[in-house]
Amino acid sequence: MSQSSKNQKAVGMTAAKRALLAGTVAFMCLGAVGTVATLPSYNTAFAEAARPAVVPQAPSFADVIEAVRPAVVSVRVESDRPDRRMGRFDDQQNGMPDFRDFPEDHPLHRFFRRFDEQDRFGERRERGQRGDRPGPRRFSRGQGSGFIISADGFVVTNEHVIGNSDRITVVLDDGTELEADLIGADERTDLALLKIADDRTFTYVEFADDDTRVGDWVVAMGNPFGLGGTVTAGIVSARGRDIGAGPYDDFLQIDAPVNRGNSGGPTFGLDGRVIGVNTAIFSPNGGNVGIAFAIPANVAETIIEDLKDDGAVTRGWLGVSIQPVTEDIAESLGLSEAGGALVSEINPGSPAAEAGLRIGDAILSVNGGNVDGPRDLARTIAGIAPGEDANVSVWRNGEQETVAVEIGTLPDRIAALDPQDTLPDEPVDLASLGLALALDGDGVVVADIEPGSEAAEKGLSRGDRIVQVNGADVLEPSDVLDGVEAAKDAGRDAVLMLVESRRGARFVALDLSDA
Repeated sequence: MSQSSKNQKAVGMTAAKRALLAGTVAFMCLGAVGTVATLPSYNTAFAEAARPAVVPQAPSFADVIEAVRPAVVSVRVESDRPDRRMGRFDDQQNGMPDFRDFPEDHPLHRFFRRFDEQDRFGERRERGQRGDRPGPRRFSRGQGSGFIISADGFVVTNEHVIGNSDRITVVLDDGTELEADLIGADERTDLALLKIADDRTFTYVEFADDDTRVGDWVVAMGNPFGLGGTVTAGIVSARGRDIGAGPYDDFLQIDAPVNRGNSGGPTFGLDGRVIGVNTAIFSPNGGNVGIAFAIPANVAETIIEDLKDDGAVTRGWLGVSIQPVTEDIAESLGLSEAGGALVSEINPGSPAAEAGLRIGDAILSVNGGNVDGPRDLARTIAGIAPGEDANVSVWRNGEQETVAVEIGTLPDRIAALDPQDTLPDEPVDLASLGLALALDGDGVVVADIEPGSEAAEKGLSRGDRIVQVNGADVLEPSDVLDGVEAAKDAGRDAVLMLVESRRGARFVALDLSDA
């Protein structure tokens, strides 16, 4: 071959490579903006450069799921007795699966509802109600989820799942059905402990330490819609959520899809430990919208240990009704900042009453630990053993005092306030606050309220009884007027009223800037 031919061949190969490179670059760049570029024609250089596409192994939850799956169970319950908490599905409500009903006047009532097997897909058992022939004995059914926490078969679930049941069946991941006994349940935290009536050795899981962070990956497992062994994944969206379920609310919020029937099931961290017990969902439309709530592991583990030891949970009790100290209430009390818990009621004969706590006291700390708000105080007192003494720091009459209280035992039920419904005649106008007051047989009540006024915005209503103003008892409407003037004279920008209504007693601070 001549030197000229050799040079032509070399140039030709170089041109082919350049064409390949140019075409590849054009594809990469234009493809980024959605335009298809023409690749060079097939040639030997392209064939040698081509390689099969290889995708690196993606992260997977499979190892975690494989390890914990045998410990996750379905819980099926039956009852021979009619029970409003079982066998009920209200299509007019929305939201929370397998969770007890909120009161109708609760602000979250319309977002939450219960579900059980009897009413799946809207079906109702009506046999035996036609009168033409006797039907089978009717009984309530319900279903939920749970998880095994010991080799001998202790199972954690929600209290609302087992309800008022007569028979409890645990269904293992392999389909085995085993009877279970109820060891104990705690309605206030919605937790229950079961024991499988079988002497085999079970795969079990453990609770995690309290180091879960917002943003951590989680895996939820359970029995949604009766589809046992279902796995979903997401992250921890928030901590410390209060959804109005009770005084000890401290929920994890997760976005792993959780549906009806998941109640009582576990949410796992990536190490296979339980970080929470799935309990509720927020759902305006009845389906999953990515907001679910789980009882944190540290709360669940403490309650479950108590149930395992005694079959019940014993909590400390102060005997007060409390509310947050908002900025306007803090101003009316002369506190430099909002915080603590304001005492709005004291149960007769309670530890608080015996120790001399008063309505209107703002509780700032217990045994030296600051009280952030009512929820914090409730958990703090509940964690003190009955019979122990506690030093309660309160703000009273513009000064801080310490009251020694012997903590009592929280009773199962506490009597509610009996409201007054009688409206009096001859109201006294307090236009500066948007109120008209009147005297009835037992004190001063709101006879009328101006729409759009601050009093209306703060939730005052006709029939509400004004018990105190700035800590002074109110016996007649003039006492309210005197209290307003006293607050002005003291340089306060708000006046504090203790008000009783159908919802109980609470403090309301009204602005005096325009009064």
